[in-house]
Amino acid sequence: MAKNVIVIGSGAAGMTAASTAKERDPACKVTVFTEDEDIAYSPCAIPWGIEGKSAWSDIVMHTPEFYSRERGIDVHIRTSVESVDESAKTVTAGGVQYPYDSLVIATGGKVFVPPVEGASLGNVFVVRTIRDGKAIQSALDGAANVVIGGAGVIGLELAVSLKDMGKDVTVVEMMDQVIPRIADKDMADAIQSHLEDLGIRFVMGAPLQSVNGSGKVESVTAGGVTYPCDVMVFATGVRANLDIPRALGLDIGVLNAVVVSPTLQPYRRGRIVPDIYVAGDLVQCESAIMPGPTMSQLGSTAVKQGSVAGNNAVSGEKMLFGPVASPWVSVIGEKQIAGTGLSTSLAAWYGIDVVAGKATGLTRARYHPGGTELTVKVLADATTHRIIGAQIIAGEEATGRIDWLTAAAINGMTAEDFAYRSENAYCPPTSMVQDVVISAVRDLCRKLHQ
Repeated sequence: MAKNVIVIGSGAAGMTAASTAKERDPACKVTVFTEDEDIAYSPCAIPWGIEGKSAWSDIVMHTPEFYSRERGIDVHIRTSVESVDESAKTVTAGGVQYPYDSLVIATGGKVFVPPVEGASLGNVFVVRTIRDGKAIQSALDGAANVVIGGAGVIGLELAVSLKDMGKDVTVVEMMDQVIPRIADKDMADAIQSHLEDLGIRFVMGAPLQSVNGSGKVESVTAGGVTYPCDVMVFATGVRANLDIPRALGLDIGVLNAVVVSPTLQPYRRGRIVPDIYVAGDLVQCESAIMPGPTMSQLGSTAVKQGSVAGNNAVSGEKMLFGPVASPWVSVIGEKQIAGTGLSTSLAAWYGIDVVAGKATGLTRARYHPGGTELTVKVLADATTHRIIGAQIIAGEEATGRIDWLTAAAINGMTAEDFAYRSENAYCPPTSMVQDVVISAVRDLCRKLHQ
């Protein structure tokens, strides 16, 4: 008998799970519930949508009508799931009970909003959904001063978009660097300097104290200083949406996310829960670099997890989701910054002593026009010499290089292995004859043997 699959959540993980279930078993019935009004879109594109570089309709990959017509998937938008009854195997959504054989929970994450006075004033927003983006875009009409709380990659991308729109932009960050935790300070400082050159103001090491105004935001106070503000956007990080997992009593890990098996099944008091799968931003992953937990709230991770959850929801042949290195890349102004594995601060969390190698060169041969500066930093475990992470800043072609280093880290290569065995394809329009990645690893080897 064909299975009845219910998916809660319509992001990358949820819609991939729904589509994969249908591909594996075309006879199965798949129903998706989401509180959102838009589905199958990338939150990463929202800053460009606000700026107008991308039309909102272009950001949405598919509509509910497409999924119904082309894939036979029933998508209920603007519909909250009120409860899940495991014993009856039913989901109650919009006041109606729906039976399931397999349930996929892909409710994603929520933007963390600090508990500060005035956070609920008018023209104060989070940036997570297209609905958020449209609301910000509307509020910007006539606004002069914008304050962004948080200097992660989304906050910085949004700052550039708003500056390009002619706004006076201030970024407030409680840490002493931009892109905290996943980037090292020397690399982050180079990005901050680039954005300051574009006219973006940074207030660093300054916790947000209050959002001020009467009815609508008029100013923001951080670090004892008050800044004028017509629009305030919280880009203060995403935390796992644990409403349903907590209601079901699922095990929550040390990183405040759902603990899952390699089949993406959750646990309750240490035992696997049958017929339920969890995917996306609410999952605690295993690190591919060092044994232990990590978070991987990336679109690429969500798609991979969605494929595993969707397959396992209908198939007797179980797929496994493995440990992650979580390579990431962002275009911020005229720079690309990318990273993989552990940063120095994350390595310290694992108790690892780090040695770093670094090199600067060009993305193309010196004499070929159009090349940009390329800086590569590679980290190794001081004891084992294994490559555990890397970061890159470039004007172009950061993605391929960080993927190269990701493969090395996942496969446990030492710095010496990489220097001895790795090769780069060479053509003047694409790289120097010895790529800067190899130069950085050779610098790392020298430092490891000092």
